[in-house]
Amino acid sequence: MLVPLVTAAIMVAGSLGAARAEGAAASPTPTEVFQLNKKDGKTILGPATPQDQPAWLAALKRWRDARKIALKYNGALYDRPELAWTQRSFIQPQMMVEERYFYDPVTRKYTVDRYLDDLDKRYGGIDSVLIWPVYPNVGIDNRNQHDLLRDLPGGLAGVKGMIDDFHRRGVHALFPMMPWEAGTRIEGLSLKDSVAHEFALAGIDGANGDTMWGLPKEFLAAADAEHHPLAFEPECGIGGLGNIQWNCLTWGYWYHPPIPTVDLCKWIEPRHLTNICERWSHDHTNALQAAFFNGDGFESWENVWGIWNGMTPRDAEALRRVATVERGVADFLISPDWEPHAPTLQAGVYASKFPLDNRAVWLLVNRTQYNMSGAQLIIPHVAGERYYDIWNGRSLTAQIAGNSATLSFPIEANGFGAVLATTGSDSANLTKLLGRMAELARTPLADFSKQWKPLPQQLVSIPATAPAKDPPTGMVLIPEGNFPFRVHGVEIEASTGVDVQYPWEITPGKKHDHVIAVKPFCIDKYPVTNEQFKKFLAATGYHPADDHNFLKDWSGGAYPEGWGNKPVTWISLEDARAYAAWAGKRLPHEWEWQYAAQGTDGRPYPWGVSPDPQAIPPLDTGHDLRAPTDVDAFPKGASPFGVMDMVGNVWQWTDEFQDDHTRAGIVRGGSYYQPGGSQWYFPPNPTLDEHGKYLLMCPGKDRAGTVGFRCVCDR
Repeated sequence: MLVPLVTAAIMVAGSLGAARAEGAAASPTPTEVFQLNKKDGKTILGPATPQDQPAWLAALKRWRDARKIALKYNGALYDRPELAWTQRSFIQPQMMVEERYFYDPVTRKYTVDRYLDDLDKRYGGIDSVLIWPVYPNVGIDNRNQHDLLRDLPGGLAGVKGMIDDFHRRGVHALFPMMPWEAGTRIEGLSLKDSVAHEFALAGIDGANGDTMWGLPKEFLAAADAEHHPLAFEPECGIGGLGNIQWNCLTWGYWYHPPIPTVDLCKWIEPRHLTNICERWSHDHTNALQAAFFNGDGFESWENVWGIWNGMTPRDAEALRRVATVERGVADFLISPDWEPHAPTLQAGVYASKFPLDNRAVWLLVNRTQYNMSGAQLIIPHVAGERYYDIWNGRSLTAQIAGNSATLSFPIEANGFGAVLATTGSDSANLTKLLGRMAELARTPLADFSKQWKPLPQQLVSIPATAPAKDPPTGMVLIPEGNFPFRVHGVEIEASTGVDVQYPWEITPGKKHDHVIAVKPFCIDKYPVTNEQFKKFLAATGYHPADDHNFLKDWSGGAYPEGWGNKPVTWISLEDARAYAAWAGKRLPHEWEWQYAAQGTDGRPYPWGVSPDPQAIPPLDTGHDLRAPTDVDAFPKGASPFGVMDMVGNVWQWTDEFQDDHTRAGIVRGGSYYQPGGSQWYFPPNPTLDEHGKYLLMCPGKDRAGTVGFRCVCDR
């Protein structure tokens, strides 16, 4: 999620002014020599011309010194060995737990190796992973963020085993924490204490503060009290800079002008690492160049809320090489003597210098659309110094003139460069790095396609039932007709691709409009009730292999007294299909469900064009989840065909969509429950031209207290 960037600009600009008020009178204001990037509030604009660089850099250093004095900064967080991994966390995806490469619901096992092997193959692997089990499904019932963590396969013990699998591959794991998520079930512990305790039990390495501008030191203290230090990573950056002392990672939603900007947090503390995020971009050149120029990381997020925004071949290959270089020179990238915008010789090529002992690394980016060759750098030279073009994996022959060395090497259009100057002997690590980069450089980045392609989705087929001569008992006949199927997803983010792709569509989209020739079918007049489901269990002995949360509101195989005529819930899509098969029925396609609820006149509600509180159960916005109402309690809610309880009681399973990375069920009708206090909860679905997309991982996590179903049969 994301909060407005203007807030960041105000907060950080205020901190710059505070530095002067706190004894930094010798420091210039940003407008005198350097400026905060007002477009993102998290970076500093580079010098307007190369001639401005010396004064610009000197002013930056004076301001940093004054600001650290004002903060009483000591850098103790970054000295802690147990958090040192954060300084090398260059590549970090956000991974939905619904990612199909991550968990196999058939074998009921985490498949961490499969997930990591795919990333190794496609772009060179990752250093850490943000594992995401909460949004966008949270709020479909009253399970809170901690419940959804515990609902992962195997509970916290299973999560710990999965985290161990990542650790065996050298990957650290973070989970999110949501301060906005306070409308569901009350946990009983504060957020900081719950996170510290559960993350310790599961062996989790860090916490991403969703929508946060920095986690206060109390969170670090709570983790330390559990003897399990956590790395904290606020999503939105560091508000006011003071929190940099408690948060060693951040995300960066950055604005990218032609001249590279400087990471504000890293300038204060070079050991701080930002992972730059552009989740909806189809071209990551700007973000990759900004990360490389700053010695920062990249958020390689592709599965975005269940829609695959995969990297292009060119971006993936650039990321492989960027990561290879950064991992190979990681010790340089935390240099306290970092010099952004070190002098270069060609317009449009920019460099950062990272000195370390008697050596230095320059990371370069070509911000132009032209290949650049010839002289790129003039640097100080000392006797015995050797030079390497790391990006192309070869040694460099410098042109020496007095105490200066001119280095010439090519940089591709919109490409990258890396140079090492050293007087020491070549190490095995350097030899290995040069060999790997030489191998990669044989193929120019320009040979890789920059064309982005959407990942197609498939509608999971629903086999037809045996035709029914007459409507079976309890079912309503829906006649054939040409149905104008108009529906749109209610996912919160505005991107058009976060919904689904129907068989008649070329790509996934958010709005759908298609006339469907619907054959006659019969549909259950009411949702399946607890009493009906109990008969199914008695007749078949059905019990799912993954039985976590199965009929959670029942006890000892029986539903609560008086609940027989209420819709059955805590039923997975697989459970609903099993019942339907036993009954000689099937689940409805979404357009069949909508046709039965709406008829052909496009009405927004089953009963007509206006909301009617007498036609649906009252809305519940509290922390606790009350029981659904009886399925026949609101006869005014009948559809044009006489089908009942279509909206406002419980969500109802319909279709399933899949692609290589995600499964999602389409739920219809909305429910009586909507937690209060945040826009980020699973959206309500009050009208018949809207549907909910519910991401699927495994039956135990998918089951919910507000999701039931009804069946259809073919005519």
